[in-house]
Amino acid sequence: MWDPDKYLMFDDHRSRPFDELLGRIRAEAPRRVVDIGCGPGHLTEQLVKRWPAAVVEAFDSSPEMVAAARERGIPASVTDVRDWHPPADTDVAVCNAVLQWVPGHEQLLRRWVAAMPAGSWLALQVPGNFDAPSHVHVRALAATPRWRTLLRSVVLREDHVVHDPTGYAMILAEAGCAVDAWETTYLQRLPGEDPVLEWITGTALRPIRSTLADPDWTRFRAELAPLLRESYPPRPDDTTWFPFRRIFAVAHKP
Repeated sequence: MWDPDKYLMFDDHRSRPFDELLGRIRAEAPRRVVDIGCGPGHLTEQLVKRWPAAVVEAFDSSPEMVAAARERGIPASVTDVRDWHPPADTDVAVCNAVLQWVPGHEQLLRRWVAAMPAGSWLALQVPGNFDAPSHVHVRALAATPRWRTLLRSVVLREDHVVHDPTGYAMILAEAGCAVDAWETTYLQRLPGEDPVLEWITGTALRPIRSTLADPDWTRFRAELAPLLRESYPPRPDDTTWFPFRRIFAVAHKP
C-alpha cells in the first residue's frame, strides 16, 4: 500500500527529475497527454498547465494514490501499467519513476511505441540507485535469519531491474524512435532525523511495510536506521547528503 503523505514528504526532490524530463519533450499541441503512474497527481498538474487544450489522462495502480490525485481535481483511474494500451490520439506519454516496479517493462515500451501515432513522444525516468547503500542495507537486513522467514514473500529490487541510458536508448531506437537518453546523480540535502530512512520508507520499503505487522515494521526500521546513518552520516546542521542516480529517456516517434 502506498502512503501519499509519506511519498510527498520530499516533494521538491522527487519533482525535480520530472521537471527535467518534461523539459525535453518538444510537443507543441498534443491531443492526448497521459501520465503513466500518476501517484498523488501533484505532477499531473504540470501536464495540465503546459498543455491546457489537451485531454490529460492519468492512472496509477494504487487506489490510495488515485484517491489523493482525485482530491486535487485530477480525474485519475486505478489501472495496472501492464494493462494500459495507448489510445490512438496519444501524442505524449510520460512515465515517471514507475517502470522499476515492472519486470519485463522493455516489452511494454515496444508495445507503447508501436501503438502511438507518428510524431508522438514517450518519456520515462527511473531510479538507478539500486546498488547504493540505501538499498544494499535493506536487502542485507531482510536476508538475515531474524527477518528471512517473515519476508520470504517479498521480492526486493536489484540493480538489474532497470537499464542504463544506453540500454533504454537501444530499446527505443530499435523501435524506430529518435532518442535522447541520459543520467543524472542528484546530491540531495535532506533535513530531519534519519531522512534517508524516511525517504526510502515512501518508496523502496513499501513491499516490506505492506508485509510486516506494525510491531515488526517498527523493529525493522529501528535495525535499519543505524546502518543508514553510518553510510549517510548527518552533518552538524542536522542535514544529510543523499546521492541519488536517475536514468532518463525521451523518445520521439517520426
